[in-house]
Amino acid sequence: VRRDLTTLEASGNLKRTHGGARIVAPKTDEFTFSARDTHQLSEKEAIGKACAELIGGNQSVILDAGTTVYHVARYLEEKAPQIVTNSLPVANLFASANKVEVILAGGVIYPRLGVLVGPMTVEAFSKMRADVAIMSAGGITLEGVTNSHALLIDIQRAMLKAAPTIIFCLYHSKFGRQSVSPLCGLDMVDTIVTDSQAPQDLVAGLRERGVEVIVAPAAPTNGAEK
Repeated sequence: VRRDLTTLEASGNLKRTHGGARIVAPKTDEFTFSARDTHQLSEKEAIGKACAELIGGNQSVILDAGTTVYHVARYLEEKAPQIVTNSLPVANLFASANKVEVILAGGVIYPRLGVLVGPMTVEAFSKMRADVAIMSAGGITLEGVTNSHALLIDIQRAMLKAAPTIIFCLYHSKFGRQSVSPLCGLDMVDTIVTDSQAPQDLVAGLRERGVEVIVAPAAPTNGAEK
């Protein structure tokens, strides 16, 4: 736990206090859930719908706190799944849904990301098992999947170990991008769901390495993306 706190403090996400610690709010809304959810909105909707079609009825599903994964959740209710998540927006989405059982991981609430974080969250996912994990990331190359947020990387690594089937939902601008922290190699990825603007050469390279890549059909849009 002390090592985790030291890492989070060094990244500027947390400040130690006497007998504890507190999360440092970012200076801008660049990484807030609501702000991020407006980016590539039509692509996220298309990916969300296509990914939800991969889930069978009554499966147990881990959903991370990414905004693209939130759009998957929007199409899952009729599948009557059991959902395990650290995402407050996902939990709130199903707050009044009778068909969906939601297990919310413990941890510290990080309001701007709408997520539960910290050692308790890592421990919770380390003790859970599900049929499939649906995840997001900062970038993907032929070297693997990366992410940038120090608060989330250890949680996602625990999620990877908790399910035999791993699906990443990544819109096109994540392709060819490398973030700070390595998350996993391609050998741990079963399926990637992306949009029709994903670079064809990288899609082909991923398929050559045994990763299933599903390209979601373009969704209708009423205007330019923000």
